[in-house]
Amino acid sequence: MREARYYRTEDSKAICQLCPKECIIGQGRTGFCRVRKNIDGKLYTQNYAACSSYALDPIEKKPLYHFYPGNYILSLGTWGCNFACQFCQNWQIAQADPETIELLPDKAVELALKQGKRNIGIAFTYSEPSVWYEYILDTAKAGHEAGLKNVLVTNGFINKDPLAELLPFIDALNIDIKAFNSEYYHKICAGRLDDVKRTVEQAAEDCHVEITTLIVPNLNDSQAELRDLAKWLAGISKDIPLHFSRYFPNYKMREQPTPLKTMEMAYETARQYLNYVYLGNIGSNGSDTYCPRCGQVVIDRYGEKSSLTDDKKCLACGMQIKISGTVAF
Repeated sequence: MREARYYRTEDSKAICQLCPKECIIGQGRTGFCRVRKNIDGKLYTQNYAACSSYALDPIEKKPLYHFYPGNYILSLGTWGCNFACQFCQNWQIAQADPETIELLPDKAVELALKQGKRNIGIAFTYSEPSVWYEYILDTAKAGHEAGLKNVLVTNGFINKDPLAELLPFIDALNIDIKAFNSEYYHKICAGRLDDVKRTVEQAAEDCHVEITTLIVPNLNDSQAELRDLAKWLAGISKDIPLHFSRYFPNYKMREQPTPLKTMEMAYETARQYLNYVYLGNIGSNGSDTYCPRCGQVVIDRYGEKSSLTDDKKCLACGMQIKISGTVAF
């Protein structure tokens, strides 16, 4: 255990200040995320260095398509979450109590360095990384010292000050925007959209950011809502990649899978505003990167080949393609 970095006390209660829920936690109790516990008036994180899963993944699996494409990254996860998404794909670790191993920051960096030259660093993923805050801060600092890149795959539900302290040690984020309506966040996820939007804006100032939205039939799949999402992102940058992921029944949600025609509609709608839009979980070429100017396929991910110059310009028309880092295809 480690003492939490962001909290204040009021009488014998600890008020967590890590995420916008700001749980008021009584003696011997934990907050919503189940991770932070009040012990004798101090708030402690119970999952420091507690690793529930790790794997060497293609960077595209995060998904990150414009950050060191074709490379690999060591992915680490813990347990706990500050959301309660009814469709959670990782509920066994986010909402349950999985077995864990101790993986201290220096050992995590050592493990990453052993993976070979195509491993670019460490991704904090699987469960919600923000509830692993103290560990990630220490590990990310050590990772940067060792020349590694650090990635967060997150719901974006974190307060401004903790995020500001962490971002100098983070190179890329994939942020889930669960929907672009507040009611969905409240009813389906137990979160708030406005706080996530603020995180996207804050992170995009200094880091590589990509967005994922899981499209659930009849809940967040209207063309108007998807258009509003794309327009809002374009107001930050038209080059932010947007990944639409196809929903399949999971955890507490039993709606039918997202129709392919809905996925195609989402793609065509978002492409009116954004340069890079992708479709996931559809088993087709929704993962290819196209040149926004001429339409040439510049990265064919199934074929594992690129049509880019060494300085990441389209071979057909010369347009600069927005990519951070080297391309390994």
